[in-house]
Amino acid sequence: MGSADRAYRLVIDSPTHAGGVVVRGRGEELRVLLVTAKRQPNQWVFPKGHIEAGETVEEAAIREVEEEAGVVATVSQPIGTLEFRNMRGVVRAQFFLMTFVSEGPSREGRRRAWFTASEARQALGYEDARMLVAKAAQLA
Repeated sequence: MGSADRAYRLVIDSPTHAGGVVVRGRGEELRVLLVTAKRQPNQWVFPKGHIEAGETVEEAAIREVEEEAGVVATVSQPIGTLEFRNMRGVVRAQFFLMTFVSEGPSREGRRRAWFTASEARQALGYEDARMLVAKAAQLA
């Protein structure tokens, strides 16, 4: 299965991580939230992280967006998945399209920025992630 197929699978079994493709505005005013990566602070990524014991996938996505970006958002719908390997093993991340509610300081001290869909696609380093931006722009 190619990476394009993985990015458009809406839901995966047994995800290890959850994250959000947070949007605000519509049409020309649409903006997508990205944060800097923890280990590579010059790299822009979607906020995501481990699903904790007793947490639903949606709850984990909401918590991770707030912790990493300082943004409160609501889950709209599953938008896709990313699967990759890092130093600790295979990451199976379930992403949700999320709608911006409010923002405050990031608890993790990461930089956050609101990008146009085009800017977000340029800022993201992986094609799978770029496809999630395209899908968010279609659905928002």
